Amino acid sequence: MRNYSRKYFLLLLFCPLALVSCDDKDELDANDMDIPYGYALSAGTSTNFLNSSIAYDNPADWVSGKFETRFNTGDRLYDNVKTSNENGAGGGLGPVYAGYSCGSCHRNAGRTTPALWTSGGSGEYGFSAMLVYITRKNGAFFQDYGRVVHDQAILGVEPEGKLKTSLHYETFYFPDGESYELCYPEYTITDWYADSIRPEDLMCTVRIPLRHVGMGQMMALDRTEIEQLAKKSNYPEYGISGKANYIKEQGVLQLGLSGNKAQHADLTVELGFSSDMGMTNSRYPEEICEGQRQINQGSMMGLSYDQLDVSTEDMEDVDLYMQCLSVPARRNIYQPDVMAGEQLFYKAKCHLCHVTTLHTRPRGSKLLNGTELPWLGGQTIHPYSDYLLHDMGSEIMGVGLNDNYVSGLARGNEWRTTPLWGVGLQYRVNGHNYFLHDGRARNFVEAIMWHGGEGEASKNLFKNFSKQEREQLVKFLESL
Repeated sequence: MRNYSRKYFLLLLFCPLALVSCDDKDELDANDMDIPYGYALSAGTSTNFLNSSIAYDNPADWVSGKFETRFNTGDRLYDNVKTSNENGAGGGLGPVYAGYSCGSCHRNAGRTTPALWTSGGSGEYGFSAMLVYITRKNGAFFQDYGRVVHDQAILGVEPEGKLKTSLHYETFYFPDGESYELCYPEYTITDWYADSIRPEDLMCTVRIPLRHVGMGQMMALDRTEIEQLAKKSNYPEYGISGKANYIKEQGVLQLGLSGNKAQHADLTVELGFSSDMGMTNSRYPEEICEGQRQINQGSMMGLSYDQLDVSTEDMEDVDLYMQCLSVPARRNIYQPDVMAGEQLFYKAKCHLCHVTTLHTRPRGSKLLNGTELPWLGGQTIHPYSDYLLHDMGSEIMGVGLNDNYVSGLARGNEWRTTPLWGVGLQYRVNGHNYFLHDGRARNFVEAIMWHGGEGEASKNLFKNFSKQEREQLVKFLESL
């Protein structure tokens, strides 16, 4: 497969026609582009043709030489289990943490099965693969906690709290009589390490991991194109009006692209090491539980706090690994139900937010320590997202998708359009089809039927399709 793909990569270098969008109906014949029959490009020269469990976790074919060495180093740093004595001098994981490696939450660079549907939360010793964000009702943080409740801790140290979920189900019906079920998860925190926070004072929202598909292409996006989309993304007849998020990071106001609410301008590698794993670094040199009693508990367990736990060079290798991952090609594109489903995707106006085609800027992307990746530049890509914020929060089951959590310019009811590329392989890669920010949707149909606000029109168009048409649209999503 790798040799075949390298042949394809060389073809792209010398055949400009190969960058023509394969989603266009006047596309070149697949054989003319040396693309396997039934596939379509997703990410230009970073496209792979894998259908296996490593479809998200494979380098682009332009990764070679020292970049391949660094890719493999970053891969190990991403996957390997961290310890509380990582560097042999008491530095590393903890004292409190949410994940014990990047791969613990992002299995195969995808989405580890969240505990929402397995153990109902953290459990006594369980690992949730979920991030629990808390604030006061007014948006302020609690004195004894940070922005995230860390439900795991090293031996001898108290976790900050434990997540518990209760599930509420309701049955609905399509106009043709077919039923579907939606489930609303309600979250509570137990076993607070400090004084318990009263539920009436607490705002709690939960996230399951994002798929790390197309991270390099996202970082290489032409920002001007995204900002132009924000100006043009106004379809009053469907109630749609996307907006860009802007976030101040490292003292610079930047366009947000990453995260459920486009609340980050980068891949948050340093933040992941700090907040998720409790590993200090040059950007976040303080322990995440600084000022809490877990610091003293960690000291009693032999932890040392006089050095950084992870180097900038190591973090950049992780950044490189994530940005050099290839993107799965679309599959079964000539299958009749998939072709019909694609037309229904447009008929339901899903494409107005899940924009099919974008472009990367000429010079590609730059990693967190300055290394440039020009191979990501000048590409035509098909992420099925505008990377903009949209109001998704009208009430469904009395709650909807408004989590009341503000991130930059994003209000509680506003969410970044989720990129759909690779979504059809999530079950094969991770063994589940849980979707949306907290995994409440158990399949594509439920994910669509949770759409509210600016997604209401598309949801209603889908709702009024025939059963066969709804199944065809799902077949199209499975081809992505």
